[in-house]
Amino acid sequence: MLTRNRFLCSALALAAASAFATPVLANDAWPSKPIRLVVPYPPGGSSDIIARSIGQVISQELKQSVVIENKPGANGNLGAEFVARAQPDGYTWLLADLGALAISPSVYTKLSFDPSKDLRGTAMLAYSPHMLVVHPGVKANNLQELVALSKKEDLNFAVTATGSAPHLAGVELARLTGAKWVYVPYKGGVQSVQDTVAGQTQVLMNGMLATYPHVQSGKLKLLGISKETRMPLIADVPTLAEQGAKGFASGTWQGVVLPGKTPDAIVQRVNQVLLTAIRTPDVRARLTGQGAEVVTMSPAETTKFFNAERARWRSVVQGANLQLD
Repeated sequence: MLTRNRFLCSALALAAASAFATPVLANDAWPSKPIRLVVPYPPGGSSDIIARSIGQVISQELKQSVVIENKPGANGNLGAEFVARAQPDGYTWLLADLGALAISPSVYTKLSFDPSKDLRGTAMLAYSPHMLVVHPGVKANNLQELVALSKKEDLNFAVTATGSAPHLAGVELARLTGAKWVYVPYKGGVQSVQDTVAGQTQVLMNGMLATYPHVQSGKLKLLGISKETRMPLIADVPTLAEQGAKGFASGTWQGVVLPGKTPDAIVQRVNQVLLTAIRTPDVRARLTGQGAEVVTMSPAETTKFFNAERARWRSVVQGANLQLD
């Protein structure tokens, strides 16, 4: 009887210990299923290129598969909302242009989520300056000639989406130089590039990562880059600021955010994995060769950047009187 009692007591003690240990073990076991990496733009854009460059490394680091899902629409807001509404358990990530995401609250009057509350800054990964390019048939070889030409004839300026970072960059460039163009909105950067290559639109401002290959092939003519200093990769190409757009700089900032209530421990772990992936020599070399700079930040730094971009572009949106439902 004594032996049986001891057995029962031991069994009850073990059960109690297991009950208390389960949450800890469950937390320590993250991740225990595949990661969903959402890209809120069509395939082929800057965010998509980076997602597919680091996906395999992330999978190896976490020992889980990484499923990349393109959810385009509403200038990235559909995909962003999907992640904002997802369970904050660390299994749904958003890789996007954080600068563009910061613009949305100023542009969209009926945005169904608040990026600053419903999404949590997790990591900055890369910066790709905007390239000002034109169809090869456009008779302009620098910014000054393009501005002069825009005052003589209609030039269609392709924008990845109304209210996108490239769109506002075009608005700000026109304000600084006096250029005049007709904005033609698209639902993503890929189609805007394709139509400029085809000559249906004549002018384009877009991220270097997705645009530079077309410059290299001669399908687009490069007039300048929207960076404070020249890039070693194309050191002979002047910045737009050098050509008269004083102080002008813009670009696409690829980073990752998670649902707003994701626990600190998971946010920090995701940041570590992402930074490891983007710093991998072959990934860094591949992106650098296409014109992107690896720029990494902690969760706190990413959030600070996000807030600064929101304040910066708010004034541009207000000055352009740009509002969308």
